[in-house]
Amino acid sequence: MFLEHTGNTKEQFGWIEVICGSMFSGKTEELIRRLKRAQFAQQKIEIFKPAIDQRYDDVLVTSHDQNQIPSTPVPAAANIALLADGCDVVGIDEAQFFDQEIVQVCNDLANRGIRVIVAGLDMDYQGNPFGPMPALMATAEYVTKVHAICTRTGDLAHYSYRTSSKDTLVVLGEKEDYTPLSRAAFFKAMKKNTNS
Repeated sequence: MFLEHTGNTKEQFGWIEVICGSMFSGKTEELIRRLKRAQFAQQKIEIFKPAIDQRYDDVLVTSHDQNQIPSTPVPAAANIALLADGCDVVGIDEAQFFDQEIVQVCNDLANRGIRVIVAGLDMDYQGNPFGPMPALMATAEYVTKVHAICTRTGDLAHYSYRTSSKDTLVVLGEKEDYTPLSRAAFFKAMKKNTNS
């Protein structure tokens, strides 16, 4: 369970929180919840998302449940450091789509006294660690792994199984391209794909 940091007024350092899991697990929903709580507490927040993610909206960070919060789309992680001046809290959605520089950016922001909340897929559609997420999880003070429900077994789902025939690493899709699967269901599906 995640317990929000109460802060140490003697130290001028922030921290990094990572919210990770499979598709349809509620990562963005949890990110928005934490950001709205900070906003309610009258903390200055700024939210960023990769410019390539325009599934629901060009500017809004939107969960699958249509919960939304305004954000600033950026083409690269370096832009975040420039635009986060004066913030108490920085939110970053879909962090797996950024380059490795996002790790340094998040650490620099935390070292400047900013609370950094990052959400992203921890594994790609093949079950491999995704982009900068492993390094973000390693350097974060708090890591929350959320789970979807497997569409085949009803167990907790850890994997984002691609149901479409697209084979590039990054496919911005929804239910028509992905389904959340448990370890057992994912293993069976991948084995079937290998054999066919």
